[in-house]
Amino acid sequence: MKVALAIEDMACGMCEAHINEAVRRVVPDAKKMKSSFRKGECVFLSEQRPDEEKLRDAIAQTGYILRSMECAAEERKARKRLFF
Repeated sequence: MKVALAIEDMACGMCEAHINEAVRRVVPDAKKMKSSFRKGECVFLSEQRPDEEKLRDAIAQTGYILRSMECAAEERKARKRLFF
């Protein structure tokens, strides 16, 4: 499942690192995590839907604000096989 978090108050690369650490504490199975202070988001993959309240609390403890969380089924890219 693809999880997208809208986060307020990130201003630099260290902010992104703090968000990643906070999310990993709550969602230890998070994979392919990417945070962007420019976009104000953190996106990652998880086997299960994370607990939004736990994420909100963990992110608040680091000084940021979780505005929203969206979850969607992961779309896998189909591999093309070429036969000669």
